[in-house]
Amino acid sequence: MIYLKNRKNLFWILQTAGWLSYVGIILITFWVRGALTTFVLVRFSTAAAAGFLVTSAIRYFYKRINILNRPFRTLFLLTVLTSLVGTNLLIWISNVLRIPYLGLDALKTNPNFMSYLHRNVWWFTPLIGWNALYLSIKFWREWSVQKKKTEEAQSLAQAAQLQMLSYRLNPHFLFNALNSIRALIVEDKKNAKNMITELSDYLRYSLISRNHETVPLKDEMEAIQHFFNIQKMRYEKKLDVSIDVDPAAEEFPVPSFLLHPLAENAVKHGLRTSPLPLKIQVKVDLLRENLHIKVINTGYWIAPPSSSIKSPITTGLDNVRQRLQESYPGKHRFDISEKNGSVQADLTIKRSTGALFS
Repeated sequence: MIYLKNRKNLFWILQTAGWLSYVGIILITFWVRGALTTFVLVRFSTAAAAGFLVTSAIRYFYKRINILNRPFRTLFLLTVLTSLVGTNLLIWISNVLRIPYLGLDALKTNPNFMSYLHRNVWWFTPLIGWNALYLSIKFWREWSVQKKKTEEAQSLAQAAQLQMLSYRLNPHFLFNALNSIRALIVEDKKNAKNMITELSDYLRYSLISRNHETVPLKDEMEAIQHFFNIQKMRYEKKLDVSIDVDPAAEEFPVPSFLLHPLAENAVKHGLRTSPLPLKIQVKVDLLRENLHIKVINTGYWIAPPSSSIKSPITTGLDNVRQRLQESYPGKHRFDISEKNGSVQADLTIKRSTGALFS
């Protein structure tokens, strides 16, 4: 309601300022020419007041017929017609307004057709100009509103897409975590209890982070630490994890659960290809406003199958790539490489505006 009220106020401000400026320019012109008289002042002041009333009525008419939804040909004819009718109304109303100064003689019309035509042409010009300006502003505001709605719709669609990707990921992790807890319940109840605590903290982060498009990196890394703690309780000495985070990078905003597929793949596929203990290193740095994340695990790269069926590897990595593209188009890089008996995932995100790579 506040927005609509402001729009109405804007019209009346422009309407008043426009007609005052118009009559002011005419009167100044007469004054410069030394032809400004009381009659001229009354004539053009009353005409401007009549123009104000007539154009306000035209605006009301346009709103009633929803002028913006009319075809262009109809729109053109309506503007010409309202300008012609409005011109005659303006002349008649201005004559009525001059009665206090001229008496009833103000209502007398000049029988000379050329004089009458001259008055019509004189006032038709500002009215057709008013129509053009009014409709231009209306179409511009309508375009702005539609553009804003489109941008909001795109933003909501993007948020829904990112949310969908996040939901796709969490059940997969939960399934594996519950399997790990089930395996420990019989063997080590104390560790099973600790693992449930770690999982509870992880799920709390999941519920809270879903209400935000991004989270501070420190919160994401804390969730990753919970994940690794769960896996270390299950695999014990078979798993060696080190995490090194640059304090300057802790507040860098990232999508929640962005790094989880990298951590999960490092454990799941590293255990299949690495000599034990599996060593995983997570290193995070912030250099020149660029966030650099490395997830390294011993072992070798397992090439995705050539079939169209998605494997857990491709699903997780596609998840990361798609979320990066949605959140940081042109401002990220993500690579997987294998060297010296280790698989390394390199992720770079630029915080400032502009493309990261040319």
